Amino acid sequence: MKNVLRLAEHRQQNSSKSACFIEHHDFNSVYQPILSPTHQKLVGYEALIRVKRGNQNIPPTELFEQASIQGVTTDLDRHLLNLHLDNFGLKTSPVWLFININPDTLFHHADYLGQLADQCRQVGLHPERIVLELVETATRDTNTLLEFVQEARDYGFQIAIDDFGMGDSNFERLWRINPLIVKIDRSLLANAEKHQRARLLLHSLVRMIRESGSLVLLEGIENDAQARIALDTEADLVQGFLFARPKQSSRECTATAENVLKQIMSKSEQSNLMGYRSQETFLKLLRFEMMEACHQLVRGESFDKVCRTLLEIEGVKRCFLLNSEGVQQGSVAHRGPLSGEYFNPLYHSSGARWSHREYFRNALERPQKINSCRPYVALPDARRTVTLSTSLSSANGQTIFCVDIHPDDVLDGQLLFPPIL
Repeated sequence: MKNVLRLAEHRQQNSSKSACFIEHHDFNSVYQPILSPTHQKLVGYEALIRVKRGNQNIPPTELFEQASIQGVTTDLDRHLLNLHLDNFGLKTSPVWLFININPDTLFHHADYLGQLADQCRQVGLHPERIVLELVETATRDTNTLLEFVQEARDYGFQIAIDDFGMGDSNFERLWRINPLIVKIDRSLLANAEKHQRARLLLHSLVRMIRESGSLVLLEGIENDAQARIALDTEADLVQGFLFARPKQSSRECTATAENVLKQIMSKSEQSNLMGYRSQETFLKLLRFEMMEACHQLVRGESFDKVCRTLLEIEGVKRCFLLNSEGVQQGSVAHRGPLSGEYFNPLYHSSGARWSHREYFRNALERPQKINSCRPYVALPDARRTVTLSTSLSSANGQTIFCVDIHPDDVLDGQLLFPPIL
């Protein structure tokens, strides 16, 4: 009996402490639009908090740090969630409401989700319209995280993983959670704007997540360049200051964000059209010169002479010949002298067998076609490479003619090769 009384007293003291903490702050809900480029319309809002203590603005991170020190994080989280639900101004609109769940809540969620579901229904929002954002790296206790996710789904809530790609983000844990939406940490997009390699990694990450069965949301889009990168990745959803800053949700805010998205999509389509024309011109030149080289090889002209014009084309680095078994015949014809290259014993590859490579198989499967392989890291220089290949028949038997290209050196790294030129 004494233990029960102590527990009740502890809960009462903690509740009083939470109420005092909340009363000393002024909270205001703001909402940032989330849009679908495919549909060119707004599909959701993320609820965010703005806090003042007296006349001073308090960063949300500082607020939760203080709440954690005082042991009132869970009560504060409940208060903010209820506030976001009450203040949401588009309860009848067919959009999602994204709500962040504080990591501490995962460990103290007894009756939490049931109360949240009741609150949703009271304000006229079905739980299916609520997307609970969880930080996937917030806990190493995967079982607790999975229990929370399953209980949330039982009530009808949708699940999103926030800030994926930072810290110790874990693909195995991501697949076990199986969220509806994965939000990519904004730092990956910022890096992709500055570095080509980061851009390629972002493309691969988006593709991998989508293929695993989740939608991808790229957030933190602040300028046209970042928007173009986001659209090029084929991310399902986008969010950022470029479309709208967090404010009160309203139909006017929805219309404004949608208009901005349509303008950006229009600019992107025009840029893509110009890029397509530039690529088409480059690929036509490349195809013509490669066909001309093939004719010269069949006529028996010297390999170095045949490759001379090809190697003058931007991005073309190497030419080499394989026999019908994939064994390299002779040395590589390369662009420029090797004296400035770092030491690499893999460069001198006469006699090497390349039958396991995609470009060799392409040439055998599609003879007399100029085939392109998927980008890979080539052994001679550890650079991203696309190899064009074609099969030739002559008096000496079947020969595979190969041309290595560094795609990042052409058209600002935006060149896309079709399977057949």
